[in-house]
Amino acid sequence: MIGFYRRLLRSGCRATLLLSLSAGCTQAVAPKPAGLPEARPLPPSSAGIAPIDYWRDIRPVLERRCVVCHGCYDSPCQLNLSAPEGLTRGANKNPVYNSTRLLMAEPTRLFDDAQTVAEWRKKDFFPVIQEQTHATVQERRASVLARSLMLKQAAPLPPDPLLPDSFDLSLAAQQYCPTESQFSKFAQAHPLWGMPYGLPGLNDEEHRLLMQWIEQGAPLREPDPGASAPLDQIVEWETFLNGDSPKQQLMSRYLYEHLHLAHLYFDMRQDRLWFRVVRSRSAPGQPIDLIATRRPYDDPGVPRAYYRLQPVQETVLAKTHTPYALNSTRMERYRQLFLDAAYEVRALPSYETSVASNPFVAFRDLPIRSRYRFLLDDALVFVMQFIKGPVCRGQTALDVIDDQFWIFFVDPNSGALDGSEAFFADNSSHLYMPTSEGSTPLGLFSWLKYSHMQNEFLKAKKARIESLDLQDEAANLAFIWDGSGQNQNAALTVFRHADSSSVVQGLVGDEPKTAWLLSYDLLERIYYLLVAGFDVYSFAGHQLDTRLYMDFLRMEGESHFLMMLPEQERARLRDFWYRDAPQSIKEQVYGRPIAAPKKIKIQYQTDEPKRELFDLLRNRLGQAVNQAYDTANEPDSELAQALHALAHVKGRALQWLPEMAVLSVSDGAAPDRHFTLLHNNGFLNLTALFDPLSNRLPDEDSLTVARGIIGAYPNAFYRVQKSELPAFIAAVAGLGGEADYRQFASRFAVRRTSPHFWPHSDAVQNAYQKLDPIGGGLLDYNRLENR
Repeated sequence: MIGFYRRLLRSGCRATLLLSLSAGCTQAVAPKPAGLPEARPLPPSSAGIAPIDYWRDIRPVLERRCVVCHGCYDSPCQLNLSAPEGLTRGANKNPVYNSTRLLMAEPTRLFDDAQTVAEWRKKDFFPVIQEQTHATVQERRASVLARSLMLKQAAPLPPDPLLPDSFDLSLAAQQYCPTESQFSKFAQAHPLWGMPYGLPGLNDEEHRLLMQWIEQGAPLREPDPGASAPLDQIVEWETFLNGDSPKQQLMSRYLYEHLHLAHLYFDMRQDRLWFRVVRSRSAPGQPIDLIATRRPYDDPGVPRAYYRLQPVQETVLAKTHTPYALNSTRMERYRQLFLDAAYEVRALPSYETSVASNPFVAFRDLPIRSRYRFLLDDALVFVMQFIKGPVCRGQTALDVIDDQFWIFFVDPNSGALDGSEAFFADNSSHLYMPTSEGSTPLGLFSWLKYSHMQNEFLKAKKARIESLDLQDEAANLAFIWDGSGQNQNAALTVFRHADSSSVVQGLVGDEPKTAWLLSYDLLERIYYLLVAGFDVYSFAGHQLDTRLYMDFLRMEGESHFLMMLPEQERARLRDFWYRDAPQSIKEQVYGRPIAAPKKIKIQYQTDEPKRELFDLLRNRLGQAVNQAYDTANEPDSELAQALHALAHVKGRALQWLPEMAVLSVSDGAAPDRHFTLLHNNGFLNLTALFDPLSNRLPDEDSLTVARGIIGAYPNAFYRVQKSELPAFIAAVAGLGGEADYRQFASRFAVRRTSPHFWPHSDAVQNAYQKLDPIGGGLLDYNRLENR
């Protein structure tokens, strides 16, 4: 079988880029190099191969200059340049993101929803490069891609610090998406809109390479076979995931539904090769016959689907990258949790939506503690998927979370999970989650429906908690998962950056306003709501329902945290979190359904119990708290002190800062040190459905300064000499308006219009890859400011 896989992965479609998809080849090929382009040397060109090589010469340029805006579903005009198949697919005038859509749209996921150029043309994608094999050089230069590049060369950005007002950089900007026949009119109307849009043009060598490649017919040869896939591991894992026993089949379905978006890897000491687990009509040992469904729990349409490992062919993007290791330790862990555990599978669950969309029904035979331990082992991965999700861009539900909060978890050994299988089976009807099929455009009706379901579940949960003797656990916080003293997934920090967010291990930043305590059922529900069950191609009602339901899940996580505080402190803190919110919403956080237990044995010694609780939790977790992002651990004590001072700037001045900025500190000939500035906005509450900014409280704004890079969408780049840090800090603290910020940016920012932008971008991207070689990916520039 190993030999078969080797032949299969090395035999690809030897075709030009123009024909690679239209030829209809669907065989698996050796995975292309992924991640940031430290271009790997390839063999010298030989007869029949163009002098300019895609993998060696072209891909690095596209990644560093084009994919930073054209990757995943949020690529302008759906032109995804993260893989050559996206270039041959072309562009589409219909945006993926549409919050007013009244009907479900057909999905257009690269590699999933069509396999040939002809199929993409039927889905209204139009070419951006010349498709005719025998086209002349002039015809190739007339393509949309070539003319977009030449337009930039003919009309570069004006030598001004800010872009003209003719540039609309908002995420809701109208997309023009000209075809080849429309391009002349487009260029006449928008002469400054050449590519890269709103950024400096390519340098002469980059432009020459791309244009010469286009003129040669944009040829693509097979990747270097030297980067061969780890075939023995693929065979081993596919064999493991496709066992025949009911236990094995149920386990594999559960694993697939939780890992289908993850980037799987075997060994980072070798080439950075990534895989994804997919469902296939074909068994291991045969070419993958992909089953593409909207959601991972949708009916595969065959009597048995096989779980296969498919190479990831796209560039690794920070906004979608969720790494997850596969190794012998992991496989043994799965055996222990799901195969050796004493339970029986009475029948494999159906794929009816009412069953498959509810994990408490579909997987009721799997032990709760096994499921929970699986999630906790890599909690960052699953919370990260809430945030990066299946849609590349921040989810609809992002405006229901605070700008900074900490997450803790209930210990899987806690008595709170005793007998939980029967409890969740009895209450599974109250744990129904929104699906496209059940959504309506009536937000109030949905809120009332979910409120009733949530109240019924919380009443049952309250009664169950009261029936358990958990006081001894509470006395020393033994019910809080401590990561077994070493797993740094035990504490996470989430940051929201307006319409995007990020999550990292550790308790990063100053004490947050709110915190969540997640139990198994809450962690699982958030995952099925925001990841497994969310469909970005669905209509507005589904997105609204998702947002409304997430309100309840957030409030439940907050209420769990409040339960650890003294009784008199719970309502006071809840009322502070939900200032000016209706009483009905406050009741969802801490009210009749969840106001238990009244007495706890945690002995508080101060009149600041929330702060004291955070200290107790930090002590409980000990070494399981990741401190990598803490500026106190910066080896340069003078620099650490300056960053500490910067992090303590608070209040109205911060409202003029962007949501996320990368600060590069230069000190002589030493490499720059890179930090992230995260602007945490203050809010009265998070209940405003359509106008969250109406609840803004700039006086409560704060700033988190973290080592390394957090987030995928930088709004600004700052570069400061170490000696200038006091002036930088003073300037931040003194911001009083937009004019002040522009003066600040003129001194410290590397603006998107700067002739130094691309060299600085390259330096930051390279540094990110070195700082986080497994978790790093290309940063996205769709949210860069123009200030």
